[in-house]
Amino acid sequence: MRNKLMSLIILTVFVISGCTTYKTQYAGFRPPEDYMNNQVINGISIGGEAYANADAAETAFGFDIKGAGLLPVQLVLNNNSGSSLEVVANQTFLVDDTGKYWTLIPTGVAIERLEQSTQLASFFGKGAGKGALIGAAAGSVIGAALGIVSGSNVGSALGKGAALGAAGGAIFGGVKEGTSSDREYRITDDLRAKSLEGKVIPASHLANGFLFFPGEADSAKSIRLQLRDKESDRIIPVVLRLK
Repeated sequence: MRNKLMSLIILTVFVISGCTTYKTQYAGFRPPEDYMNNQVINGISIGGEAYANADAAETAFGFDIKGAGLLPVQLVLNNNSGSSLEVVANQTFLVDDTGKYWTLIPTGVAIERLEQSTQLASFFGKGAGKGALIGAAAGSVIGAALGIVSGSNVGSALGKGAALGAAGGAIFGGVKEGTSSDREYRITDDLRAKSLEGKVIPASHLANGFLFFPGEADSAKSIRLQLRDKESDRIIPVVLRLK
């Protein structure tokens, strides 16, 4: 009985300490010609879809990106224009179901918004403070269990376990804080790698990426964007329906 109880407690601690994991998600895509909204303009075939639904967005990114304040729109572009292209950020807008326009969020600002969100904190914690909290919680559980198993005073064991757990948690949190850049880079680098904004699309390339708009938008009816021909500086307007 005691062994079973201790095994259960150890499992609980692992569950508590494992709540901050993050795994890179890869969003699949189809050729632009396979999208219902596909358009071909000046040799550029383009299609895509919006992730206005929070569950779909979370599946694509591995965390609640909509709750973090970002609405992703995935674009797939086959550039047969003969020139390199780029998205004109300040002339790219999301149009919601009510006809309201939402400006594109530059990648750097999108990352800042993500870093300040509670969603990022739920994965990576707040350093020593959260580590101590986890340690205290785990220590309290273990302390109570030890009190029950040993038959000693549960209240006393609970207090000692919490104190010991908090001390260990503070150390654990300090280690996590010391590697905060590693924790943040995993998710922010994913966002940067997936973003299409600010990137050059060479001629004869198939490009796939996301444009990020404010998560305050509840829907995504269409996207109005401009592409710039890098060689001639010519502007190519595109209106792509998303539903």
